[in-house]
Amino acid sequence: MRLYVAVWLTTSLVGSVVSQQIWDIVHVQWQTTWDRQKLFTRQPTTSGLPINFGTPGPIGSADIVVDDTEIFQSMDGFGASLTDSSAKLLSELKSQNSNNYWTLINQLFNRTFNGAGLTAVRLSVGATDFSDNLYSFDDVSGDTGLFSFSANNAPSYLWSTLDDIASVNSIIRIFLLPWSPPGWMKSTNDMRGGSLNSGDISVMANYLLKSVQALQSKGHTPYAVSIQNEPQNSNPTYPTALVPVSVEAQHNWDDAGLYPEQLMNTAGNSFTGVSFHCYAGGVSNQSLFHNAFPSKEIYHTECSGTLGTDWWSNLKWYMDNLFVGGPENWGRTAMMWNFALDSTGQPILPGSNSCGGGCRGVVTIPGNGGFSLNEEYYAMAQASRAVIPKEPGGPFAQRIGVTVGGSLNWALRVGAYQTGRANPSDPKQYSIVVLNWFVVLYHPNGPWDPTPVPATIEFRGQQATFTFPVGITTLWWFA
Repeated sequence: MRLYVAVWLTTSLVGSVVSQQIWDIVHVQWQTTWDRQKLFTRQPTTSGLPINFGTPGPIGSADIVVDDTEIFQSMDGFGASLTDSSAKLLSELKSQNSNNYWTLINQLFNRTFNGAGLTAVRLSVGATDFSDNLYSFDDVSGDTGLFSFSANNAPSYLWSTLDDIASVNSIIRIFLLPWSPPGWMKSTNDMRGGSLNSGDISVMANYLLKSVQALQSKGHTPYAVSIQNEPQNSNPTYPTALVPVSVEAQHNWDDAGLYPEQLMNTAGNSFTGVSFHCYAGGVSNQSLFHNAFPSKEIYHTECSGTLGTDWWSNLKWYMDNLFVGGPENWGRTAMMWNFALDSTGQPILPGSNSCGGGCRGVVTIPGNGGFSLNEEYYAMAQASRAVIPKEPGGPFAQRIGVTVGGSLNWALRVGAYQTGRANPSDPKQYSIVVLNWFVVLYHPNGPWDPTPVPATIEFRGQQATFTFPVGITTLWWFA
């Protein structure tokens, strides 16, 4: 189990070409196109696959060079937070329309070809700004022995929904953390705003230990634990807490060179790594932290969509900054905020001023027995297919080297991965996730001209060709 800091921030070729055997790009690709004609659509063999690697020829307008001699971080996948609000809506959907509920759970978490295989699940110890009411796992004032501690203070639908998720994906990574200590441990005597009392630091440590044990007693093992969500945020309208470096060791991309570095310098041996949020600064700041502390792991754990914003613009931003740009800057995860909300961004904690403009969930559950998948889902699903284990017992993918050349190199954003196998003698899977964002504005044919990009893919001295439509494409091959 990892202890991480939640930071609100947002060789030569191996062998000769002759000796290498590259299996064709598999008879599967997934595509999400700008016009929504394809939405995480699995392409059949009749679409022109498989694509053969062969003797190199002229490069395409874009030339993707995949280098598996450059191996970077292992991945832990993509996902979001199972807030009380998300679990409540999912539970209500289960009661209203069980078939739709299980269809949705499988589309989110199942690792077969029809599911996104999301693996990262963030779980709060107590209430967040997306809960029906304030609560902690021990609301008895002055209970420093934690005799009244109970994870059952959380709504029962939180635990039943988590059980259902685990039933279709046994390798979920649970990231466990509080949005606030119990109010009686704080300067405000309230979970909303304020700071942890210095005299309750050891009590809070035991509180976290009991939270881990409680989760284990419910059949789930946390993958990582953080001391505090957004430790530089004190908001008087929802659960938050200031936790100084001397106490915690975690906040946004713009703070990557300050709080987390101070923390590592103060108590680096106590933490596996840090996590960032997207709400300030830029994703490249993750690399600033990596350069200072290359042995520490980096996670991106929160970013929320906003109601009323543009679908295609959001999709591009997510790929550029989170699902290609995040791993490119050493992130092992990239996660959204709520797994599910309704069409108005509810339910939210009464009185909370978070989510100005209204938060959008990965999926929308309107309360009528149906659901809809949002752009957050499609971006994550495309990226997830490239990094999840190939089979039970197999490892997650590792990011590998990739560059893009050619006259239209700027038109493609590309992430590349290799995935080992449960049997090490089996050929590895190689994957690329490609965003084509080439759209010409004010073209003579009209104001909007999405342009497919004919590309070459170079790998171990051999070459394949593929034309990438405007949108996201995920491809595999084996070698």
